Amino acid sequence: MQICKGEIFEIIGKGKLKNLFAPVDNASIVLFRIMFGLIMLWEVTRYFGYNWIERYWVTPYFNFAYTPFNLSPLSENGMYILWYVLGALAIFITIGFLYRISTVLFFLLFTYTFLLEQARYLNHFYLVIIVSFILIFIPAHRSFSIDSKIFKGIKSPYNASWNLWLIRFTVGIPYFFGGIAKINPDWLRGYPLKDWLLGDQNFPVIGQYFTEHWMVMIMSYSGLILDLAVVPVLLFKRSRVIGFIAICLFHLMNVELFEIGIFPWFMIAATSLYFSPNWPRKLIQKIGFKGDETQGTNAFNPNPKYQKVILYGLGIFFAIQVFLPMRHLLIKGNVHWTEEGHKYAWHMKLRSKDGSTEFMVKNKATDELIEVNIGGYLQDWQERKMDGNPQMIWKFAKFLKEEYGRMGVDVEVYAQALASLNGRAYQYIIDPNVDLAAQEKPFFGHAEWILPLEVPLENQR
Repeated sequence: MQICKGEIFEIIGKGKLKNLFAPVDNASIVLFRIMFGLIMLWEVTRYFGYNWIERYWVTPYFNFAYTPFNLSPLSENGMYILWYVLGALAIFITIGFLYRISTVLFFLLFTYTFLLEQARYLNHFYLVIIVSFILIFIPAHRSFSIDSKIFKGIKSPYNASWNLWLIRFTVGIPYFFGGIAKINPDWLRGYPLKDWLLGDQNFPVIGQYFTEHWMVMIMSYSGLILDLAVVPVLLFKRSRVIGFIAICLFHLMNVELFEIGIFPWFMIAATSLYFSPNWPRKLIQKIGFKGDETQGTNAFNPNPKYQKVILYGLGIFFAIQVFLPMRHLLIKGNVHWTEEGHKYAWHMKLRSKDGSTEFMVKNKATDELIEVNIGGYLQDWQERKMDGNPQMIWKFAKFLKEEYGRMGVDVEVYAQALASLNGRAYQYIIDPNVDLAAQEKPFFGHAEWILPLEVPLENQR
């Protein structure tokens, strides 16, 4: 099959699934592999530079591990070794050395660190997990890799089209569902962006207008529109450059406004995949660098017997990635208040939530009430994340039940938990008369011990 240079098979337009297995230039996928590895290496160095390994997994007495995994951190030396290994794996991915093994190990180890602590949940950590998972199945080491030099049989300038579209889909999901999530009453009225912008009036050029209602509304609605429109704009050749420039400016603005680590740079690198798949090869040829051979020693020839399995796998993956961001619509209550369905849904920088939580344990044998010193168990950063988060409050109540049980005391656990959403007045978020330790959290659905949001946005503090 003859391929025109830079041609992207229009899968959606032709409506032919077989185009998913047609060959495309693998240059952009290879470049993404390199950028992914470098950004992950940068993230690893940040953990050492900011002493985050000790802060997050060595110092805490208790970690909010994800249910049902309930994993525990390794020893201090073990956690440091783990992050050294992650750094080495990031290098291996970058240079394409033992790529398959490296991607599998990186996915498993990074996911392990993620599952250790809910208080550290960030959407871009979740995105890293998804991307590192799909890289296991994408042969991004066919060119510009040590593996392609050692194992001549894998060398090829092509990858199957589904490899490219899978990454594009994964990158597009945060944009699209981030935009969908912004279609909520608070965001459409400028909250919480209004409160956040008040602290950034030194922002270049436009910062002086951040106190103005019209500027808040422009930024709120432009963010919503950009998130919803950017993927369609990138899919069309004529508008692609404009879309890419717009999204780069958006991410660079976020770098200035918010402390969100690697996420903007990761998304800029990933969004470049919407350009023609051979653009990196053309670029290095224009600057006179030959690089890897344009024709590999091994012709691209996907095995037909695996195509049905791949299609089933892609279908399941797509269904999961669409269901998770929408599942909160099937659960009673405001997702930004109850947190039920909030994770894995790309609700990025959408709500401001403050709270205060006090725990009381009641000795069942004596009816004695004891106020718990939370500071004896949690770090400040953990407590801040727990306040206003019903699931974490519930998990800590379960921990207190077990902790007192180890001392031979059977207790009930009550929480005086107040929270404020987007500047509203404080209200109870959990029924203070419920023994939380005796409650269960539904795997899917609404927990009745979480009280509904009743304070309107007008009643602000």
